[in-house]
Amino acid sequence: MLKTFGANLRHFRNEKGLSQRDLYALCNIDNAEISRMENGEVNVTLNTLAQLAEALDIPAYMLLKQ
Repeated sequence: MLKTFGANLRHFRNEKGLSQRDLYALCNIDNAEISRMENGEVNVTLNTLAQLAEALDIPAYMLLKQ
C-alpha cells in the first residue's frame, strides 16, 4: 500500500508540474519527507493524506487507488 501511495503521489505531483519543493510550499510538508513518502518508506496520517490531496487538487482516494 505504501508503494502504491508513493507512486501515485509522484505521478500526480509530476502531472501538475510540481517539484517536491513546490509541493512542500503548498502543504508545508518537508521535501525530504515527501521523498520518503514517494519511495514508500513512511506511513502517512489521514491529515497528511488530506493535505497532499488538497495541494494536488485531487480527491484523497486517488492517492490510494491501485
